Amino acid sequence: MRTRGKDTGITVGGAPRVDLLPPEVRAERRTAAFTRRAWAGVAVVAVVAAIGSGAAFLQRVQAEDALVMAQAETQALLMSQTKYADLKATQRKMAVAIAAEKVGGSTDIDWPSYLEKVQGTLPVGVTVVSVSLDQASPLAQYAQPTAPLQGSRVATLTFQATSPTLPSVPDWLNGLATLPGFADAQPGSVTLDDGLYKADITMHITADAFSGRFDQKAGE
Repeated sequence: MRTRGKDTGITVGGAPRVDLLPPEVRAERRTAAFTRRAWAGVAVVAVVAAIGSGAAFLQRVQAEDALVMAQAETQALLMSQTKYADLKATQRKMAVAIAAEKVGGSTDIDWPSYLEKVQGTLPVGVTVVSVSLDQASPLAQYAQPTAPLQGSRVATLTFQATSPTLPSVPDWLNGLATLPGFADAQPGSVTLDDGLYKADITMHITADAFSGRFDQKAGE
């Protein structure tokens, strides 16, 4: 039977127990248990640290291997570039030559073809007998007119044509106006020599007459 009230720490009917160990022994046991737990914690920390160190070492080894491989690839590329150094030098010279040709040909006019077109605008029986050319250069700006009604030009074509009959110069000028790059044309003197009429025409030409053939070669 248990009594209510203050707990006296005595169990009625329990097995009798007697602790005869001195307090010093119990204190030593508690200290030993704490020491074991502390060393166990140190061991766990050491294991974790060792794992971390191993992972870091593995990453460093992998990074060093990758660096060695990259250096080897770079060296191989450099050696490959050395093999093709002459080819690259040739390619650079070709590029410079193409660029120079493009600049030099920027003001090119295919004069043989253009003069054929000029001849084609003239009436039957009229023949171009002499030609004088003056055109723009890539290195110098072409002289422009000072008269307000004259347009810009890149070339001047002066030619003399012969005709068995008295030439109709206005008709000649109308035919020349159909040519590409036509800016204007001015008639000169008309003379009769040995039964043939000779007429001088001065024609100014715009940039539309440029052939552009060197630009096409550079782009091929």
